[in-house]
Amino acid sequence: MKFSIASAFRPKLFELLLSGNYTKKTFVSDLIAGIIVGIIALPLAIAFGIASGVTPQQGLITAIVAGVLTSLFGGSRFLIGGPTGAFIVIVFGVVSDYGFSGLLVSTILAGIMLVLMGVFKLGNIIKFIPYPIVVGFTSGIALVIFSTQIKDFLGLSIQDLPSDFIPKWQSYMTHLKTISIPESLLGLFSLITIIVWPAFSKKVPGSLIAIIAGTIGASLIANYSDIEFATIGSKFPELAGGIPLLKPVAPNIDYETVRMLFQPAITIAILCAIESLLAAMVADGVTGKKHDSNTELIGQGIANIITPIFGGIPSTGALARTMANINNGGKTPVAGIIHGVVLLLIFLFLMPYAVYIPLATLAAILMVVAYNMSEWRTFLYLLKGHRADVAVLLITFFLTVVIDLTVAIEVGVILAIILFVKRVSETSSIKVIEERSIAGSEQEELPYDVEMVTVPKGVEIYEIDGPFFFGLASKLDEIDSSNHQMIKVRIIRMRKVPFIDSTGLNNLRSLWKRSRKEKIDLILSGVNDSVYQTMLNSGFVHEIGREYIFPHIQMALAKAEEIAIKKNLPKTK
Repeated sequence: MKFSIASAFRPKLFELLLSGNYTKKTFVSDLIAGIIVGIIALPLAIAFGIASGVTPQQGLITAIVAGVLTSLFGGSRFLIGGPTGAFIVIVFGVVSDYGFSGLLVSTILAGIMLVLMGVFKLGNIIKFIPYPIVVGFTSGIALVIFSTQIKDFLGLSIQDLPSDFIPKWQSYMTHLKTISIPESLLGLFSLITIIVWPAFSKKVPGSLIAIIAGTIGASLIANYSDIEFATIGSKFPELAGGIPLLKPVAPNIDYETVRMLFQPAITIAILCAIESLLAAMVADGVTGKKHDSNTELIGQGIANIITPIFGGIPSTGALARTMANINNGGKTPVAGIIHGVVLLLIFLFLMPYAVYIPLATLAAILMVVAYNMSEWRTFLYLLKGHRADVAVLLITFFLTVVIDLTVAIEVGVILAIILFVKRVSETSSIKVIEERSIAGSEQEELPYDVEMVTVPKGVEIYEIDGPFFFGLASKLDEIDSSNHQMIKVRIIRMRKVPFIDSTGLNNLRSLWKRSRKEKIDLILSGVNDSVYQTMLNSGFVHEIGREYIFPHIQMALAKAEEIAIKKNLPKTK
C-alpha cells in the first residue's frame, strides 16, 4: 500500500475555487443553503450535546468548528459535518468511563487514525463493510437513543438512571408512577409539531418550530401557574450567567492515556469513516457528482483533531443536513462554511436564551432523529434475506443495544471479514479435470472457452478457480494421492487465479514437496504476471524451476508429454 499524501488529499473546495468556475450566482445559492442548514443544525447540535452527556454549548461548538473544517478539507461538494445521533451512545459511554478529558483525547486519536486511513487510501475499503452490519448497528443506536429520551419526555423522577439498556427500562417501569402530565403533554405537543410542520413548510425545520413554540409555551405556563418544566437551565445551572466562548486548550496526552483510550478511539474512527462515506455516497447518487473518499477521511480526521481543542465532541458527515443542503440549492463546500458561520453568530448572540428550552422538547426532537435513523423498513427487508446476512444483522443489532457499541463494531468488522472469506471460499474451488476434455463440464456454460485436447496417460490436471488465499488453500491438501504410483506428472492449472497469498503459496509448496516424495513432477499452468511475481519474490520459482511454470495449458501439456517420454510412458492413450 503506497504512502502518498499528494494523491490522497485533494480538497474539493480548493479544486473548485482554483478552477475559476465559482460565480456570484453559485455563491448566492451556497449562501441561501448555508443559512437554512445552519438553522436546521441548531436544535440538533444542542440536543446531541445534551444526550451525549456534555453541555449544549459543546454540541454547538462541534457543529461550528467541525462544520467549517469538514467543508474546508473534505472530499465532497455537499457533505455537512457536525455531531450526529450515531455518536450519542459512544460519547456518553466514553464520558461516563473516562470523563470529558478522556473524550477529548480519544477524539484526537480517532482523528489521527482517520488521517492515516486517508493517507494509506483505505477510503474504498471502508465502503465494503456489509450492509447488514451497517443497518444492524444503526438501528441499534436508534433504539438506544430513543430509550434514553423516555425520562425527559415523560418527566419521570429518576435520580440515577442506569446506562445499560435493560436496567434502564426496568427503572422506567419501576418509576412509571412518577410520570409528569405537563411534561408529557409538552413532549407530545413538540413531537406532533415536528411531524406535522413539514406539511406547512419544508424550508424551516419542524424541530426549530417545536423549540420556539415549546420554549414560549413552557415559559408562559411557568409564569402564570405553579407548574415548572425541566429546562436546559435547570439541568445546567452554570449556563444561567451566560456562555463564554471556549479558548483552544490542548489536552495532556501521554503513553498511558493513549493505551487506555485506544479502543474507544478506534470505535469513533470507524464509526466516523462509515457514516461520513455513506453520507457522501448518498449525496453522489442524488447529485450525480463524485466525492473523493480518501480526501474525505483526511478532512474528517483534521476536523476531529482540531474540534476537541475547542472543547467539541466527535463529528462526522451528517446525512440529514447534507440532504437539506442539496435540497436548498447548495453547490459547493462554501455552503458548509456558511452554515458554520451562521451557527457561530447564534452561539455568540442568542445562546444565552437556550437555558429556557424544555428538555421534553429536546427529547421529542431526538425521538424523531432516532426514528429516522432506525431504517426499520430496511431492517425488516433484510430479515427476508440470506440466513448468514440475517445472523450478522441480528448479532450486530443486539450487541449494540444490549452490550456496547464498541463491542458491536469490533464484532461487526470481524463478522464482515468472516463473511467475506466464507463467500469467496464458496465461489472458489479446486477440481480435477477429466481426461480428454480440458473444459469438461464447462462446455455448455462457456462454449468459447472449451479446449478439446488429449491428456497423456499418467498425467492428472487440477484447476484452481478463484483467489488462492488462506480460505481456499487448505483444499489443496485434499488432492487424492492414493493412485500416485500411476501418476507421473501433476499439472496445477491457475489461469483463474487473480492472486495468491502466503498461505496459498505455502500449501502449493507443500504439494510440490509431497509430489517429489511420490516421484511426481509438478507443473504450473496459466500463471499470470502478478502470481508469478509473488512466487518469484518468495523464492518458489527457483525451487520448482522456471521450466515447470507455463502461461498456457498447451505448453504445460507439451512439457508433461516430454516427461512422459523420458519415463518410458506411452504418449497418449
